[in-house]
Amino acid sequence: MTEITPRFIVLFAVNFISIVMLCYGCYFRSNKNATVAGSFVLFGIGIFLITYLLHGVDMSMEFAFGLFAVFGMLRYRTDTISIKEMTYLFMVTAIALLCAVSKLPTLQLFLINAFLCFVAFLVDTRFFQGHHKIQRIAYERIENIKPKNKALLLADLRERTGLEVTNVEIAHIDFLRDTAELIVYYIPDSPKQDLATTHTNPVEAKS
Repeated sequence: MTEITPRFIVLFAVNFISIVMLCYGCYFRSNKNATVAGSFVLFGIGIFLITYLLHGVDMSMEFAFGLFAVFGMLRYRTDTISIKEMTYLFMVTAIALLCAVSKLPTLQLFLINAFLCFVAFLVDTRFFQGHHKIQRIAYERIENIKPKNKALLLADLRERTGLEVTNVEIAHIDFLRDTAELIVYYIPDSPKQDLATTHTNPVEAKS
């Protein structure tokens, strides 16, 4: 039977600190979404508690990742999760599982978690991500989506968003509503605006 021991408290602390570092030091730093970051922390704590308190002697990592598979099928159906957020969700789950079932010494476990956080931080920097950002928007001037009018489309997007739009792709066309869903590539440092504050309607990225 699993008992609450001093090691449990230490592992819980390592898990909590590691997940906070990942969610607020990496994810929140670039996305500024406190709701999602807080949800990731709670998710990681829940996975750790379930795995640590329920796993038995014959239970291995297969059980722990089975829990993640269950949540993966649910996919938080109340909202659409982007690929990036799903990746962070997997990282949070991985850290929680490592803390719950690993037999490594506490210091080594913390160093492994810190390394995972460092890699996430490094990958999320511009050195790997590049200087462009991507946003999906709903666009109503459907006559501008013709290939011959691409220059007009780019000029209109720059004027209406205030962003340095460098390229645009058409994701979906709705002829019934005379609208199109565009994937806009822009340089974030030029303006001080965000697409969420412009006249074009942002469309949340689909998974």
